[in-house]
Amino acid sequence: MPKMKTHSGTKKRARLTATGKVRVGSAGLSHMMRGKSSNRLRRLRKSRIVHESHAHQFRRLLPYG
Repeated sequence: MPKMKTHSGTKKRARLTATGKVRVGSAGLSHMMRGKSSNRLRRLRKSRIVHESHAHQFRRLLPYG
């Protein structure tokens, strides 16, 4: 059976943790920073764990982790 292809857009945006959870960066940091509080911007700098109800979609796009 041929190898599965990794989705190029997903591999640039998400990665799997050692326990198999999906980690992605936060949205909302590309422009219009002046309207957001410094606390909010600081929180947005951290990456997020994708909710389990959506994680199976990422795992299908990243077959080799």
